[in-house]
Amino acid sequence: MSFDGPHSGYHWRGQTTRFFEGWYFRLTLPQAAQTFAFMYSIDDPAGGTAHSGGAAQILGPDETYYCRTFPNAQRFWAWPHKLGFGHWRSAISNLPAQYLADFVDRVEEGYQVCAGHHQGKLRHPSGQIQAEWDYQVTPVDTWGAQKPQATAGWLSFLPVFEPGWQVLMAHGLASGQVVWQGQRYVFENTPAYAEKNWGGAFPRKWFWIQCNAFAAAPSLSLTAVGGIRDVLSWQEKVGLIGIHFSGEFYEFVSTKTTLSWRVEPWGEWRMSAQDYRYRVEIVGHAPDKGAWVRVPTREGLQWLCRDTTHGHLQVRLWSVVTHQLLIDESSDLAGLEVGGAPWNEVWCKS
Repeated sequence: MSFDGPHSGYHWRGQTTRFFEGWYFRLTLPQAAQTFAFMYSIDDPAGGTAHSGGAAQILGPDETYYCRTFPNAQRFWAWPHKLGFGHWRSAISNLPAQYLADFVDRVEEGYQVCAGHHQGKLRHPSGQIQAEWDYQVTPVDTWGAQKPQATAGWLSFLPVFEPGWQVLMAHGLASGQVVWQGQRYVFENTPAYAEKNWGGAFPRKWFWIQCNAFAAAPSLSLTAVGGIRDVLSWQEKVGLIGIHFSGEFYEFVSTKTTLSWRVEPWGEWRMSAQDYRYRVEIVGHAPDKGAWVRVPTREGLQWLCRDTTHGHLQVRLWSVVTHQLLIDESSDLAGLEVGGAPWNEVWCKS
């Protein structure tokens, strides 16, 4: 299994128009009942704009949060045809932006990610280390059944949607360590997840549900979203539910099947979908107030996204033909999110 599926490479091709690319990697530590979510982004990599530069954000245990910006876009690098990128603020010598086999020894603050290896170090402006990580990842499920496929289908290869979105890894296993604000977390074969976005802006409004840490069903992973995205000169409301379980892939896309949701401004997420083979129901609840994180917008990084990594999630899947209940699982380590605006009332789609 490999990361090198659709959209795994960097999408920027030198254009000077507004552009961002962002990556999200999540580690779930069931024994500690905690999560580390790493969010990396680059804005206007050509440089010369008010938004040009990068950032690394981490949502850590108990929804603690830390962020460092990387204002020099010339210190960012990325591979165009496979997963690999990095950025640093400072290094021991004047290094060109590229993959470094001796990253730990040469970079004083920054990160690099390539296929199965993630490394990084963030400091406080005073110089004190706030976060340091080094771990390996083995993919189990990318997106799709027999081989990796584009999360948004073949249309995602056309430059008409804002933004593009791809689940790089629905489920994987990570081993290594994270030092977070002085505490060391060591893990082996812990659930890992990865996705990315790219384009000119995030959706106007969206929600997101993700979990691949079901104690009674270690092969189960779920990703579900709903949002309003730009398509050329108009907007459309779209949604998707994807489930990997015991070697099977169940996908429900609003453009192909009946899909509905009811999402509170904060606290409850409900989705359901049905096609001629299967019916699915998802219910998520947030036990806490969550945490705000930044997301790319046309105006740069903005506090427009609210997350919890301790959501309670119930997933049920039935066979329409036999009426058999195929999946009935729950977790208290789900990622639940709302973003964009406005979120002043319940959002329903039927």
